Amino acid sequence: MGFKHTGLFPEQAVNWNFAFNKIQDAKREIKVLNLFAYTGAATTFCLKAGASVCHVDSSQGMVSWAKENVKASGLENAKVRYIVDDVVKFVKREIRRENKYDAIILDPPSYGRGKNGEVWSIEKDLFNLLSDLKQLLSEKPLFVMVNTYTGGLSGSIIETALMKAFDEKDLSCVQSEEIGIKCENSSMCLPCGVTTIWEKK
Repeated sequence: MGFKHTGLFPEQAVNWNFAFNKIQDAKREIKVLNLFAYTGAATTFCLKAGASVCHVDSSQGMVSWAKENVKASGLENAKVRYIVDDVVKFVKREIRRENKYDAIILDPPSYGRGKNGEVWSIEKDLFNLLSDLKQLLSEKPLFVMVNTYTGGLSGSIIETALMKAFDEKDLSCVQSEEIGIKCENSSMCLPCGVTTIWEKK
């Protein structure tokens, strides 16, 4: 679900307000890892909030589109690194490099292929990816956000996966909410899917 605009910051993408506010409220330098990053809505919001972002997607076309969106938002000088790669393989390399991030955002597709034909299935692969991501969190993590648009995959299922992957028990909080795009000149939102967020207490 991509967007493209011509110079206006995409305020209508209400799904990213949580990330924007958490980054600004942190009052410190925040590193964000944006996986399955598509055309850069989350990247743009996080950069606007002052974070540095690592933007990862397996499609060169999507990454090029994201660069255009960041530039159109007046953020061409912001701290962003664009990576064209299979998300699972990239995450494993980051673990070996011992890189750490304060916030992680995922927009995993129901089904997809990496740039070298790698197969992704959200039902089979999401939990293993979340388990790997635990190793990339900094000592003071802000959040892990999983946005899903897969029919039949409820927020409660993702909540359970996050709690099991991060194994923080009563030291963390997980919640799910419906996400959508705010309609122009209206208080209504177009439903798009579910966002599930893990936070450290």
